[in-house]
Amino acid sequence: MNLNWIAILLAALSALVIGFIWYSPKVFGTIWLKEIGMTEEEMKGSNMFKMLAGTFIYAFLISFIIQFLVIHQMGAYGMIGGDATIAKPSFAAFMTDYGTAFRTFKHGALHGFMSGLFLALPLIGTGAMYERRSFKYVLIAGGYWVVCFTIMGGIICMMQ
Repeated sequence: MNLNWIAILLAALSALVIGFIWYSPKVFGTIWLKEIGMTEEEMKGSNMFKMLAGTFIYAFLISFIIQFLVIHQMGAYGMIGGDATIAKPSFAAFMTDYGTAFRTFKHGALHGFMSGLFLALPLIGTGAMYERRSFKYVLIAGGYWVVCFTIMGGIICMMQ
């Protein structure tokens, strides 16, 4: 099964789009700045290009691994070591029956949501406890990644 690099790049790009909306002052930006103890003026002094480039790189890495969580057929390929030429006949029968099954935005979004809720949110929450961040911060920062995982999963799963 070939990797869909366009889907991975689009999914990574979606994290930037979601971030522009999520962290805008009209949505959660003002509350988030308060929770991290910064002002808009301090944030304007940041190197935004560096932060956005870093966000894209990290989102690309996340998008790369999400494909293995949202595309069931990746698991079938993993079970045969990624080489269909050495697989048993049962693999070919499986792929004939399920080769493109469950490859929809809705299905990928479901698995992306579950991954965000049960993976990203606890990671953000655990770090936030040690950083002495508020629960409101966890909901904002963790919620962002839950939404990102959901959209990323949908994009990656639907693009065959």
